[in-house]
Amino acid sequence: MPLLLCTRATAAGEDSAYIKTIFLRSQKIVNQLDLTDTAKASRVRDMVSWQYRHLNAVYADKKDQNDKSIDSLHLLFLKELSTELTPAQIDKVKDGMTYSVLEVTYNAYCAELPALTDPQKAQILAWLTEAREHAMDAGSSEKKHAWFGKYKGRINNYLSAQGYTLK
Repeated sequence: MPLLLCTRATAAGEDSAYIKTIFLRSQKIVNQLDLTDTAKASRVRDMVSWQYRHLNAVYADKKDQNDKSIDSLHLLFLKELSTELTPAQIDKVKDGMTYSVLEVTYNAYCAELPALTDPQKAQILAWLTEAREHAMDAGSSEKKHAWFGKYKGRINNYLSAQGYTLK
């Protein structure tokens, strides 16, 4: 197991149901990668599981809950993933951790506003990608969606300024 992810053994009192849930969630994400190397798939699944556990620990410890610790954890997680996965596969992991909201939202904007220019589409995608980076570290589904909501507001303001009428 990678060094980062070996830093915390199962703590006394840690909820076994939660551990099972994140293990299954992580496996579902890894299954989307179609990895043929089962050892690699297991290592990646463990990385994702440990990321969820580390984030849970940070959010559970109110005094350690700060942007710096979450940002550090985020960067270390991505560095770990890069030892096993391509950038496109890492994006699939990020999408899995955020319920594919980036893709769904981007496609909705493109379908709703077919006259979007390539630069406008690029700006929307850039903001949704930024939202995904924040959302993947959020402590709950609601908070993950809130990150996208914040960026959808930014996108809507941008598009309104570009002359689009949004419902």
